Amino acid sequence: MSKHHYSEEDLSKQLEENKNLHKLILYNDDVNTFDFVIESLVDVCGHNLIQAEQCTMLVHYKGRCAVKEGSYQSLRPLCEALLDRGLSSVIE
Repeated sequence: MSKHHYSEEDLSKQLEENKNLHKLILYNDDVNTFDFVIESLVDVCGHNLIQAEQCTMLVHYKGRCAVKEGSYQSLRPLCEALLDRGLSSVIE
């Protein structure tokens, strides 16, 4: 097994990319059904069924869940689509 050697430039670039990562957070509400939230995560965020079900359970029991990571620009349309469906979401 070979060891990976990263240059200082590679590490700096990786740190900069991680600093620019944001999270799309979905919050619990008393309005939407489990099925609707699952369907929305599949349609909007591209989750598979199991991933969507797990996120939905976390939202229900923990009050919130990070459902997607990425740049602010990539998450903004997803956040807006969830909001348009009546789901509570923000980008952090």
